[in-house]
Amino acid sequence: MASLNKYNGGWNKSLAAHLFRRTTYGVSYETLKEYGSKSLDASLDVLFQPLGPPPPPLNLSFEDDPEVPIGVTWVDKGVSQNVNGYRTASLRGWSFELMLTGSLNIREKMTMFWHNHFVTSDINDPRYSYKYIELLRSNALGNFKQLTKDVTIDPAMLNYLNGRDNTKQAPNENYARELMELFTLGKGISAGPGDYTTYTEEDVKEVAKVLTGWVDVRANLPIRSQFNLVRHDTTTKKLSHRFNGVTINNAGAEEYKNLIDIIFQKEEVSLFIARKFYRWFLHYNIDDSIEKDIIIPLAKIIRDNNYEIAPALKTLLASEHFYDTCIIGGIIKNPIDFLLNPLNQFNVVYPSDPVLKYRVLGGLYQTTFAMQMGLYQAPSVAGWQAFYQTPSYYRLWLNATSLPTRKLYTDGVASIGLPFGTYRLQLNAINTLDKFSDPADTDKVIDEFSLILMSKPLAQNQITVLKGLLVAGTGANSWTTLYNIYKADPTNETKRAPIVNRLRALIVYMMRMPEYHLS
Repeated sequence: MASLNKYNGGWNKSLAAHLFRRTTYGVSYETLKEYGSKSLDASLDVLFQPLGPPPPPLNLSFEDDPEVPIGVTWVDKGVSQNVNGYRTASLRGWSFELMLTGSLNIREKMTMFWHNHFVTSDINDPRYSYKYIELLRSNALGNFKQLTKDVTIDPAMLNYLNGRDNTKQAPNENYARELMELFTLGKGISAGPGDYTTYTEEDVKEVAKVLTGWVDVRANLPIRSQFNLVRHDTTTKKLSHRFNGVTINNAGAEEYKNLIDIIFQKEEVSLFIARKFYRWFLHYNIDDSIEKDIIIPLAKIIRDNNYEIAPALKTLLASEHFYDTCIIGGIIKNPIDFLLNPLNQFNVVYPSDPVLKYRVLGGLYQTTFAMQMGLYQAPSVAGWQAFYQTPSYYRLWLNATSLPTRKLYTDGVASIGLPFGTYRLQLNAINTLDKFSDPADTDKVIDEFSLILMSKPLAQNQITVLKGLLVAGTGANSWTTLYNIYKADPTNETKRAPIVNRLRALIVYMMRMPEYHLS
C-alpha cells in the first residue's frame, strides 16, 4: 500500500541518486558519494536550504544599447530599438547557467514547476519575463496562496491572459477562467450546463469583474502593475452555489486578494496542487488508491500549513512511496532534464570567457526547443502536454522528431563534443572514472557509470555487453592492464587515448539505451 509514512530503510548512493534526479538538474558522482553516505534527512536539508536571489543577467557584448553599458544589467533599464534580441538571449543563458552551476537545491526545479503551472508565454519584453521568473524563483518553496495573489497582478500575466484589457466597460474573462480551471481548483466533472462542480460559468463572469482595473506600467521604470479605479467594477459580486453564494464587496485594489482567499477556502485547491506535485515528482498515474493514500493526506498537510508548500514537499520526498521500486525509473525525462543531467553529472567545465559561455548556453536553449520543450516557451496556458495529457503523459516527449535530436545530442557530448567556436561541449568521462572506488575493475566501472546514468539496475546481459565495450575484444583483463598503464603516466596522451576511446564507446552506448531516457 502506498504511504506518506517516512522512509526508514537503508540509505545509499542509489537512493540519493533517485532523490537528486527528481529534484535537481543532475549531480556529480562526488555528490552522490557524499550524500549516499549521509542520510535522507541530510539530503533533504541541503535541497531545501534557503538561498538568496541570484545576480541578474547582464549585457555581455551588445554595444548598441544606449541604456546599458557592457557588464551592466538590463532588467531595470529602458528599452530602445533592437535591444530585445540580445536581452532575450541573455535571459535564456542566465537561466541555463543557474540550472547548471547553481547550488545543490530544489529551487530551480520548483521554478520550472511553477512556470509550467502559472504559464506565461509570448511576452515580447524580456524585462517582463525576468520579473515573472524571479517572482516564481523567490516563491519557489513559499506560500501557494500568496504566489497566486502575486501572479494575478504580475505584469507578464496581465499581458499574457489579457488582465490589462479587463475593464468594467468590457470585461475580459480569460484570466478569471484560467485562475480557477488551471491555477487553483481544476475543472471538475460537469454537473449541468455551465457547472463544472468546482466552479460555474457565472463564477467566471463574477471573478472577471473582481479583477477589473489592473494594468501594467512600462512607461516609467520600474516595470510594475498598477490599479486604476476608473476601470474597476465597483458593484457587489455574487459567486454561485459552488462558493455557497458568497458576495464580494468592492474593495478596490485589495479586492483580488479577498477573491483568492475565498477560492483557497475550498479543499479542491489543495487536492489540485497535490496532484500536480505528484505528477511532477513521482508519476502520472493517480488511481483510487493513490488518491486515497497519498493525495488526500498530502492535501491535508498543505491546508494545515496554510498553503506553505515546503512541509508537504518534504513529506512527499521523504515518503516510503517516493522510494518504491515502481516509482524509481517511472518517468521519461523531459528535454531539459535530458539535456542538462549529463552536463552536471560529469562536471562539464564551461568557457571562462562569459560571451562564449553564453553562446554555449544559447545553443542549449535551441536544443531544448528542438526537443519540444523550449525554455519559457510553454505551448499553451495549460503548460506542456506531457504533464497533463491522458493517456500518454510523459511518453509524449518521445516521438519521430525528438528522438533523433536526443540521439544527436548525446552522441555528440559523449564523444568528440559539440563545437562552439574554439570550445567543445563534451563529457570528460575519464575525470569521473578516476574518482571511482576501483577504476581498473570492469564490474565496478559499469556499476558506477550505471549509478550516474541509469535509474534502475541493468540486466546481466546488458552488463555483459557494456563490459565488452571496455575490453574491446582484447581479453577480460585488458581494461585493467590499460588503466594501470594510463594511471602510471596520466599525462601521456598515447597511454590515455585507449581509455578515452573505450569510455566514449561505453557512454555513447549507455546513453543510446532506452533505459537512459528514464528518471
